[in-house]
Amino acid sequence: MILSNFEWTIAKRYMLPGRGEAFIALVAGISLAAVMLGVAALVIVMSVMNGFRAELVDKIVGLNGHAIIQAYGGRLDNWQSILKEVEKTPGVTRASPLIEQPLLATSNGRVEAILLRGNTARDIKRLSAKRTAGSFAELTPGSGNVAIGSRLAENLGVSVGDTITIINPQGRSTPFGTVPRQIGYRVAAIFEIGIYDYDNAYVVMPIPDAQTLLLTGDTIGMIEVTTKNPDTVMQTLGPLKRQLAGTAVITDWKTLNASLFEALAVERVAMFVVLSIIVLVAVFNILSSLIMLVRAKTRDIAILRTMGATRSSLLKIFVTIGFVIGALGTLVGLMLGFVFLYFRQPIVHLMERLTGQNLWDPSIRFLTELPSRSDPTEIVVISVMALVLSFLATLYPAFKAASTDPVQVLRYE
Repeated sequence: MILSNFEWTIAKRYMLPGRGEAFIALVAGISLAAVMLGVAALVIVMSVMNGFRAELVDKIVGLNGHAIIQAYGGRLDNWQSILKEVEKTPGVTRASPLIEQPLLATSNGRVEAILLRGNTARDIKRLSAKRTAGSFAELTPGSGNVAIGSRLAENLGVSVGDTITIINPQGRSTPFGTVPRQIGYRVAAIFEIGIYDYDNAYVVMPIPDAQTLLLTGDTIGMIEVTTKNPDTVMQTLGPLKRQLAGTAVITDWKTLNASLFEALAVERVAMFVVLSIIVLVAVFNILSSLIMLVRAKTRDIAILRTMGATRSSLLKIFVTIGFVIGALGTLVGLMLGFVFLYFRQPIVHLMERLTGQNLWDPSIRFLTELPSRSDPTEIVVISVMALVLSFLATLYPAFKAASTDPVQVLRYE
């Protein structure tokens, strides 16, 4: 739809407030602001939801791999041969033996539930990127050193160099019953992964030390597998799954965290639908402002018709007016949304100071900071949706203006 100079001049004249038209201009300004806020809300919420999911996937997969292979009895006796088969599987980039066991830890009279992780030297080195204090280089077999999560360190009241006692309820049998096994370990490093549950429970040590503590001999609990594409991990490990049938079970990261990611997916769709209603309400504001403008300009429209203006010209004029309002609101809304996302963390801190409430509790929301990741496809969908709805809102008042009969309007003038 190309406008002539005449049509564009009239459209600009009607978009700018004239004498006695302040109320119409106010309604049009409210319409623009409503579109702006609706688009900004959609961009902010969808980006935060995407960031939340992406951060969870990155941190969970980065620590636990894309899948785990675990024996039905809980212990892999012939894990060396299975590990070689896993490493030879096409599409597998990394496979590591792993021990993971829930236990208890105590220090300074405090007792906390922990999740003991026995890792290889290579995996411990990878985890060192999350170090906040101490040195992971001291975590060598037989050293009696461990690394613990930052939240766990706070709960136990320990720092680097302090000693924690790990309790294994399945200790040695004696004539008086089973005596829990208690071993003291020096805290050599403290790390922060960024997921509250992990930072609040994980204690990492070399695999030989974990085997000694758990009295498991030369066995491990599971094999951690990383593939080229996390979304197709089960297809990649399909041949291996058939080979290990009856011996071990393969579980991917989606299954391990199914309830969490399903809840996120449902919430994401629900938020998009609900916030889209804001844009729809803004579009009705455009519709009402254009109807008011047509009613106010009925005499002018009639005069334009008598001067030779065609119905299609009037149609294009009023469609342009409404569409420009929607387009400006969409553009400003996108800018506002991106500015909010850029300064999201300072805004959260400001709101916490103003309200006195903890708006982002890591113990509830898993992550320590408000995440954000904008999806270009979603941004385009939001923009197109706002523009299409704005265009549709202009059609009725534009057709109403184009169908004005100048004879009826000017009969008594």
